[in-house]
Amino acid sequence: MIPRFNVLGVGIHAVNLRSATETLVDATGPAQPRQRYVCCCDAHSIMQARRSAAHRQTLNHALLATPDGMPMVWLGRRSGHSHINRVYGPDLLESLAAATADGSRSHYFYGGSPGVAADLGRRLQKRHPLVSILGHQTPPLSPAESLPLPSFPESTPDFVWVGLSTPKQEAFMKRLAESEKGFGVAIGVGAAFDFLTGRVRQAPPAIQRSGLEWMWRLAHEPRRLGARYLWTVPRFAMLATAQLLRFRRYPDPD
Repeated sequence: MIPRFNVLGVGIHAVNLRSATETLVDATGPAQPRQRYVCCCDAHSIMQARRSAAHRQTLNHALLATPDGMPMVWLGRRSGHSHINRVYGPDLLESLAAATADGSRSHYFYGGSPGVAADLGRRLQKRHPLVSILGHQTPPLSPAESLPLPSFPESTPDFVWVGLSTPKQEAFMKRLAESEKGFGVAIGVGAAFDFLTGRVRQAPPAIQRSGLEWMWRLAHEPRRLGARYLWTVPRFAMLATAQLLRFRRYPDPD
């Protein structure tokens, strides 16, 4: 069992990109349970979990809750997990596509703006001609509870990549996991579809490693992300520091 560490009441799995990739390839093997989901957790997702018990429960019941942001990595290392590293949604998608480039696992893309999921599939198949992509779907702009479930082909996919916003995508994945669709693992990757198709520029690797990616994204999309980051980052830093110093305690993830 992969160990977890407590971040404001959310259990983050102590993984890195390699171990997360291997875990998910194994999790979609023929003898494994189906219909599970993975949440890539950053400070925004953790703060949403502080505001919503339902979102917190969804994160804590995930097959994996990965350390998507560098603060999660630093907190994990402070908790004694020296091998932990960032498992960022776009990197996880690229890594699993490469790991299943022989067609041993199948992929389906759900989310993004019109045409983006299809473009992502074409780009991945150009790099990995044998990778198995079963389809894609662009849902309407609707609340999570009214989004249509994916229209899978006759053969259900091993991986369903969900490119929606947080906490909408997590609520949707939970509903999908409770359906009878028969897929393998759903993975919420937020804006990864836009990043990997070049529609939105990613921060340079050095900025990503520094933990200042939020500043990069805020500078490039101030109108969309201003309210999120100007509230989330200082509040998260304050609460995480209080937890580290044992001024505040949070119940262990259920």
